[in-house]
Amino acid sequence: MRKVVGMTEIKILSGEIIQILESLLKKSSELNASDIHVDPTKGETIIRLRVDGRLQKFDSLPLEKHSELISRLKILAGLRIDEHFRAQDGRFRFNISENSFFDVRVSILPTYYGENAVLRLLSDQNESLNLGNLGFDSDDLKKIREAFGKSSGMILVTGPTGCGKTTTLYSIIKELNKIEDSIITIEDPIEYAISGVRQIQVDKRGGLDFANGLRSILRQDPNIIMVGEIRDNETASMAINSALTGHLLLSTLHTNDASTSLPRLLDMKIEPFLLASTFRLAINQRLVRKICTNCKIEVEFNDSEKEFINKIIGRTPHAHFNGRGCDHCHGTGFKGRIVIAEVLKNSEEICHFVLGRRPSSEIKRAAKSEGMKTLLQDGLDKIEKGETSLEEVLRAIQE
Repeated sequence: MRKVVGMTEIKILSGEIIQILESLLKKSSELNASDIHVDPTKGETIIRLRVDGRLQKFDSLPLEKHSELISRLKILAGLRIDEHFRAQDGRFRFNISENSFFDVRVSILPTYYGENAVLRLLSDQNESLNLGNLGFDSDDLKKIREAFGKSSGMILVTGPTGCGKTTTLYSIIKELNKIEDSIITIEDPIEYAISGVRQIQVDKRGGLDFANGLRSILRQDPNIIMVGEIRDNETASMAINSALTGHLLLSTLHTNDASTSLPRLLDMKIEPFLLASTFRLAINQRLVRKICTNCKIEVEFNDSEKEFINKIIGRTPHAHFNGRGCDHCHGTGFKGRIVIAEVLKNSEEICHFVLGRRPSSEIKRAAKSEGMKTLLQDGLDKIEKGETSLEEVLRAIQE
């Protein structure tokens, strides 16, 4: 059956479910989709793809094919096919060709109309991970590299779910990956395998969480440690102690801006003097879609947009760019994503504010006076360079 849907037109095979799933995975890979959503409804199964951070309807299947598709996914991911009323998680590898593959992380969840499936497509990005290509400006990139050039201390990457924190951490790890250093990570889940790095998967059923794993890692003589996320007081305390005892500690934290990460750790019962002496850098970031270079056109700001931007950067902008939409970007006007970021570097004044338990607003004001660009300022710079749009920047900041 053939349907015209949203961003593209596809043909779902009418044959065996194995062929249907294989076709879906291959097409999703061609479109650089990060996720596939298989959503049962009253009358059909809706298939949606997340491309460049946006979910779009891709196609639909007859409802009678839904249970077959879910069963096929369960078999591939090593899950129980006779279990229909509890959540299950698994993983499998899909071979596109002899030398090309990607891993698929599968999450099955029972819903009102049947079992829902979400597939995360994890392409082998080890070779393509590059800190310099993520979108950080040259000054911020210099601050980041100076911070992880030290042999000890804590570097945090912050922001909401889906803002690229893990990719940034992996890119840093790749630059640090030298034969003379021992690097160990504990993650939930492991997104990509990195050669030369010992990676540990959190196993809550087996009693291996971030805190317990970090405690064990310290007995493995590491130089560099990456903790997937600081979620609780115990993990925060272990992370600070690791950074204090001569290790470079990398982790993520869910905060809306860089300056809030410091009060957040203090709220986790970290002593101010320990935090002040171990903290090196906090990166707060969002992902914005890049304007397609194949169909980019120049457009004028309207008066309200000019006034808004002038208040932020102190000058009146001229023009910016948008994408018209073409075959290259599947009609969206965008192709790929880059980060907008604010990078807060530790300093004598920041330490003083941490020791005094000052609020994040004062820490942010001090950081800005020392040259930190806010998310909005970095976004506006990228708008002026023609890399993204005003709508994208405002959407990302409001997330």
